[in-house]
Amino acid sequence: MQILDRYIFIRVLQPLLYCVLGFVSVWLVFDLSENAPSFIENKAPLSIVVEFYLYRAPEIILMSLPVGLLLASLYALTQMSRRNEIISMLCAGRSIIRLLTPLFLLGLLLTGIATALNYAAAPHAGAVKKAILTDLRKNRDLNSKAVRGHLYRNREDRRFWHIWRLNPAIERLSWVQIIQEDPEGNLLRNYYAEKASYDHETHTWRLENGKVVDFTPEGDVQNLRYFELLKLRNFSETPWRISSSVLDANLLSVPELREYLANNAHFSPARLAPYRTQLAYRWALPWGTFIAILIAGPLGIVYSRRGLMGSITMAIGLFFLMVFSSSIFLALGKGHRLDPDVAAWAPVAIFGGIGILMIWMRTTNREIPNILS
Repeated sequence: MQILDRYIFIRVLQPLLYCVLGFVSVWLVFDLSENAPSFIENKAPLSIVVEFYLYRAPEIILMSLPVGLLLASLYALTQMSRRNEIISMLCAGRSIIRLLTPLFLLGLLLTGIATALNYAAAPHAGAVKKAILTDLRKNRDLNSKAVRGHLYRNREDRRFWHIWRLNPAIERLSWVQIIQEDPEGNLLRNYYAEKASYDHETHTWRLENGKVVDFTPEGDVQNLRYFELLKLRNFSETPWRISSSVLDANLLSVPELREYLANNAHFSPARLAPYRTQLAYRWALPWGTFIAILIAGPLGIVYSRRGLMGSITMAIGLFFLMVFSSSIFLALGKGHRLDPDVAAWAPVAIFGGIGILMIWMRTTNREIPNILS
């Protein structure tokens, strides 16, 4: 990296750190003002409060990175333009593309970091927030988060699960009925249990205090036996797989979304649309960070003070227009009105194309029209 590249990189990196830290600090103040009463009323220990905000930090950093990079790039480039540093670099033989190369590399680096955060840590932040606050308000009554009256169908193994109460947090099932059919669809066996749990190490279900009923091909009872403990080692279901059909797509990580779609492929396209759209959006969202560079780069380079505020306003307006359009496209995708990939990537393609077009206009010394005026 040359001296001039390091200079541009540092000029952007310093305000970027200030912006991200500023956003996180402001968010922390507002969030504490909202949740502090719950912490105080329920006498939450300091370790719980620290855990609460450490788990939520990836989500806030992910939201702060694109906005922070946009503002930092605009600030650095406009300051360099006002001091005629940009003109001096161009006169020394540097092209617009070469001048912006350090920012492109920084954008790609931050896009990679955002992708890593959005893979699992940021999606889980919302779930952790709900879990901790619910635990505090309910005095850690884990049954308050239980799903009641749950029905799950395993089409591949021809099994039906009827569960009176399912608690995903502790993976405990209460009052379970498992209906097993044969390949022809005839009733083969029923399991009834007061409690059920799953051992992940041995991949074994443990049924407690229940009975097993075997049936003849005609549907008559063939055998009935009671048990205090029964271990089932040949079942492919897991507690997460059973409960996944009622989970919120916004709170699932990339591996969890993939597992959900694989396990529930028999669901209708409309029912799977939110999960397919959210999976595509997990990969598309981080690219907003790179688009911030594509927008701020050409609009941050100005040759007159008169056009300074207009360029800054247009850059901020375009970015927030991209955020707004992403919400619209995402809603259309989850509502099964658009293809999931189109819903997730269309705003990235549209505003990325606008950014590339503005860079081309700047490199060819064409005036960029203010489309927001």
